[in-house]
Amino acid sequence: MSSLIGILGGMGPLATVDFVTKIINQTPATQDQDHLPLLVHSVPQIPDRTACLLEDKESPLEALLQGLNTLINGGAGCIAIPCNTAHYWYEPLARESSVPILHIARVCADMLAREQVRSVGLLATDGTLKAGFYGRELAEYGIELTTPPADLQRRVMEGIYLVKSGAVEQGARMLDDCMAAMLQLGVERVILGCTEIPFALDTLGSAHAHLGVDATKALAAACVQWHQQQKLAVAA
Repeated sequence: MSSLIGILGGMGPLATVDFVTKIINQTPATQDQDHLPLLVHSVPQIPDRTACLLEDKESPLEALLQGLNTLINGGAGCIAIPCNTAHYWYEPLARESSVPILHIARVCADMLAREQVRSVGLLATDGTLKAGFYGRELAEYGIELTTPPADLQRRVMEGIYLVKSGAVEQGARMLDDCMAAMLQLGVERVILGCTEIPFALDTLGSAHAHLGVDATKALAAACVQWHQQQKLAVAA
């Protein structure tokens, strides 16, 4: 199998660049040639995932499948999707894929279990909350999930779309306040379950960063691990 990793991105563009940076930063490399081979499909015109789930707008599935096939035809041996809400369509994508697709919530839940975390909050889009896949993946490890009350969730969404619109600092401050509010609910950690959130909080230098669980970073780490396993398999 090819060791090339395909990135089905563009949802949004800043989040895709942040994801690639996190792969690079977690790769044990001393020279260019040690870094992971990546093929990036960043197409922001993929229909809005949350609008589809909540407002019955155009489904992104066809566009996601087109991107998936582009990556596979380009030689990708594994796929990562740096968009949480897009994982609502993980199953139909996985059925059509001839290569493995990493699951952002699954790798995040596995990491939390290894760190012996028992309760988490979740900051994510309305679409991700409705999809429910974080709750299902966390339940496999017996981890309790708390989601924001309605008034807090409205602020989360406002912060996310401020970041997407380019108002990164304003959105980051709002999201940092949302994270503080989630921690006040008594959870041990807070999953940053929208790829814009960790990017925004990193730019702000949030005081709560050490209690956040960067799902994007967890997915990037899974890419590095997959690539290392492929190298070992070839060497054997």
